[in-house]
Amino acid sequence: MKSNLTREESLELLKQYNKEPFHILHGLTVEGVMRYFARETGNGDDEEYWGIVGLLHDIDFELYPEQHCVKAPELLRDAGVGEDMIYSVCSHGYGICCDVEPKHEMEKILFACDELTGLIGAAARMRPSKSVMDMELSSLKKKYKDKKFAAGCSRDVIAVGAERLGWELDELLEKTILAMRSCEESVNREMEAFA
Repeated sequence: MKSNLTREESLELLKQYNKEPFHILHGLTVEGVMRYFARETGNGDDEEYWGIVGLLHDIDFELYPEQHCVKAPELLRDAGVGEDMIYSVCSHGYGICCDVEPKHEMEKILFACDELTGLIGAAARMRPSKSVMDMELSSLKKKYKDKKFAAGCSRDVIAVGAERLGWELDELLEKTILAMRSCEESVNREMEAFA
């Protein structure tokens, strides 16, 4: 797995189509989570690729929400991104906004974690610490079960994602908390520079 873009070029590409700090934050968070999972699953040699896919996964969402994962291939091709990476980026929208099925382990992790990082991020912002560092699984599970909390984060997609990976839901929740802990500090630093 090789990216045609450097990490810096990928971040500039994301910023070209996304101006809202929330969308940049989400891209950086999913990048960090994907890098963590690359290392944890024995795919450390592909960490850069996994991270860039995470960074760019919502490249078209801010400007083209009605064409999410449909407009992305055009934007990515124009930037010189290879077809393998375009497929991986679009696979997180499988069954929601496109028919690109997650096949590779990395694509299944992206599918499972995309919505979940949003839910965990919202839960973290409700905490006195505003952080995932002190978040426990039991606390997250309460938020997860409350359908009104972070209602835009699909519990069905998260559950299907866990199933596709062959993981119990609790395992996915716990691993994703750990993944977000691994990158929280660096994401916060980058967001300060972005502001």
